[in-house]
Amino acid sequence: MPGENLTRLEAQERQRLVEVASYDVALDLTVSDEVFSSATTVRFSAEPGASTFIDLIARRVHRVVLNGRALDPRTVFAESRVQLDGLREQNVLEILADAEYTNTGEGLHRFVDPVDGEVYLYSQFEVPDSRRMFAVFEQPDLKASFRFMVTAPARWQVVSNSPTPEPVVRGDSATWSFAPTPRISSYITALVAGPYDVVRSELTSSDGRTIPLGVFCRASLSEYMDADYVFEKTRQGFAYFEEHFDYPYPFEKYDQLFVPEFNAGAMENAGAVTFTETYVFRSKVTDAVKERRVVTILHELAHMWFGDLVTMKWWDDLWLNESFAEWASTIATAEATEWHEAWTTFQAMEKTWAYRQDQLPSTHPVVAEINDLEDVLVNFDGITYAKGGSVLKQLVAWVGRDAFFAGVAAYFKKHEWGNTELRDLLVELEATSGRELGEWSKLWLETAGVNTLRAEIEDDGETITSFAVLQSAPDDYPTIRPHRLAIGFYNLRDGKLVREHRVELDVDGERTEVPQLAGSRRPDLVLLNDDDLTYAKIRLDERSLETALAHLSDIDEPLARAIVWGAVWDATRDAETRPSDYVRLVLQNIAAETESTTIRTTLNQLVTTVRLYVDPATRQGILEQAATDLWRLAEQAEAGSDAQFQFVKFFSGLASTSEHVDTLRGLRDGAIALEGLTIDTDLGWELLEGLVLNGAAGEAEIAKALEADNTANGQQAAARARATIATAEGKLAAFEAVINDTSLPNAIVRNAALGFQHVNDATLLQPLVERYFDQIAAVWSERSYHMAETIIVGLYPAPLASRELVEATRAWLSENAEPPALRRLVIEALAGVERALAAQERDRR
Repeated sequence: MPGENLTRLEAQERQRLVEVASYDVALDLTVSDEVFSSATTVRFSAEPGASTFIDLIARRVHRVVLNGRALDPRTVFAESRVQLDGLREQNVLEILADAEYTNTGEGLHRFVDPVDGEVYLYSQFEVPDSRRMFAVFEQPDLKASFRFMVTAPARWQVVSNSPTPEPVVRGDSATWSFAPTPRISSYITALVAGPYDVVRSELTSSDGRTIPLGVFCRASLSEYMDADYVFEKTRQGFAYFEEHFDYPYPFEKYDQLFVPEFNAGAMENAGAVTFTETYVFRSKVTDAVKERRVVTILHELAHMWFGDLVTMKWWDDLWLNESFAEWASTIATAEATEWHEAWTTFQAMEKTWAYRQDQLPSTHPVVAEINDLEDVLVNFDGITYAKGGSVLKQLVAWVGRDAFFAGVAAYFKKHEWGNTELRDLLVELEATSGRELGEWSKLWLETAGVNTLRAEIEDDGETITSFAVLQSAPDDYPTIRPHRLAIGFYNLRDGKLVREHRVELDVDGERTEVPQLAGSRRPDLVLLNDDDLTYAKIRLDERSLETALAHLSDIDEPLARAIVWGAVWDATRDAETRPSDYVRLVLQNIAAETESTTIRTTLNQLVTTVRLYVDPATRQGILEQAATDLWRLAEQAEAGSDAQFQFVKFFSGLASTSEHVDTLRGLRDGAIALEGLTIDTDLGWELLEGLVLNGAAGEAEIAKALEADNTANGQQAAARARATIATAEGKLAAFEAVINDTSLPNAIVRNAALGFQHVNDATLLQPLVERYFDQIAAVWSERSYHMAETIIVGLYPAPLASRELVEATRAWLSENAEPPALRRLVIEALAGVERALAAQERDRR
């Protein structure tokens, strides 16, 4: 990655010198399987006589012409930059290059469908990868109009930000000449091309325009594409956002394209949003995944206003871009769709992610210091998305919902098609709410760490005589923050814990008295942060904790239940309570949980606890019992229910005895059946992986399964299963393939890493510790960022969770002071192991 790391200072200087008018980009996708032709003409103004550079990652540059003057590519093109000297007030730059297709999900990704041999392309440019497709001033505050001309096979669909024009056909090829875009940032431009299947529809915008809609996916997946449902959620999102943002949809059309081997959930390309095709459901998925797809659809739609219409000046405000979309998509999902418990999902998933990220050594303020592109790449994390979204939810509570929406609407009108900083939004919110937000911003956005809130309650046996909220902060991040929160009183009534009283108040300082609760009858459960308005860890008072543990499944409200689940998990992670007690709590209560994401999140935490946090001396017995209990829960669950499905999936991942193997084999071959459960293709792969994990299946069975399912999904599942093979030789083979085989695409590498980590006997990974640390510096320097991160995180032998692994990790860190982004990944991995060791020690007591 050397030479590609643009710094903020370089970007600021370039923005001072240059203003870009337009790009004309001509791409020929018929050249070869490895490269495509990229011809870019840029028109821009500049400070006369100044020098700057334009960004380009290409295999070869054929021609560079600046203001009619030919420049020698061998002289001006180096380290992903083209040097431009002697600029005029008005400039025209022409660059012709051969750019490379990628298999990493960055730039212009090329995929060959194993089902039918068809080629599919899609672009992914955030953060700095439009330069992999054309020459560009790669920074968000140099907006311009983009006009693409694309030559491709005539039978393909070709999609970009502007509506797709009628092509000019010449034999087997055709050329599509797109109209210029509005002024947008380069990272939200897009190109998707290939024989995609498409379903079309339309809607009427709030300003009366007809907005064409399209849903695209690979032809071999088209039978599974539920386009009508996607259109329905899209229409609901349009109506919600146009009303609450008081601003019509800003682009001409809205295409949603489900693409293969995508690295993230989706990308907010203006008018041409790309999604991972895992959201095309060829097999049964959990309700949690179905709901997540809806949230993702609305997340990307929210970006059309916040991020695309109005864009950050520099990547230090990336958090605001993503946090706003997280908050907006969640509230829209809860209020405009059938997924009314979206805030419960937010608490169970996003909040858990945020609290975990905020307690790592690498935690940072929400407004992070972004000095260069490597800084921003590692900040696509739980602070930027989940904590930021949580803090925005608190901001809405702080200023009031109506004032917040009014401020956002004013912000869009004032800054349309421009670039902004955080202060620009706060100015509008101050105007609509009357609250001064400078101090709030300083405390919430410019400092790191998570507070802990506790209730201090005194009573005379039945009646509360005093009530206070105590707030603390970690020593490393001692900020005490203002919180707008609710306190709920819950009592047992007819076998259910129901809320009978609620107060909402401002909490500030280390101690906040709540006199309005004095004189109240003490309830069975006092729940701080009821309705999950603020961002803080919660600790229950002793009486409330006893009630919660005894009656967790009896809490009537799903959100309140999720808050209690979260509080108990936090205490387990912080080694305040015994991990083995958490395992028992989950297995005794999870059957009554109604919310799919809460089940999914809690069972994932169960897996972490069993595999990393319980005392190694007792782990095998707890592992066996956990899997046995999950199978029992599956047998007892309602036929065909989401819970039944999830219990089987997690049982498969934890299976560890010969009896478990017999059950897996029986499910897979039909000898054992659960009413309502279908062993479809994807679940069959999971059962096979469970057999491989236990040495009851291997390469022969994997090859047979792949022969029956030689699809993209099947190849990924096979890679994961092969990497799960429970021998030292199997783990070594997976490790070497991921490290050395650069032909493996991103999705295969990602799944192989998951299989590599899937072990019942973690000692299988011990021989690879030294190899890992010998290799990661080269991986970082030689692979693209995303691939390097996937490999470095995915092959870290975390399941060992041992003192020896801690010492080896610390030794590498002491010998490698650079680069900071790589060190951060390793430091975060180390923190996970150290937390596991602390939990193991607590479990022994």
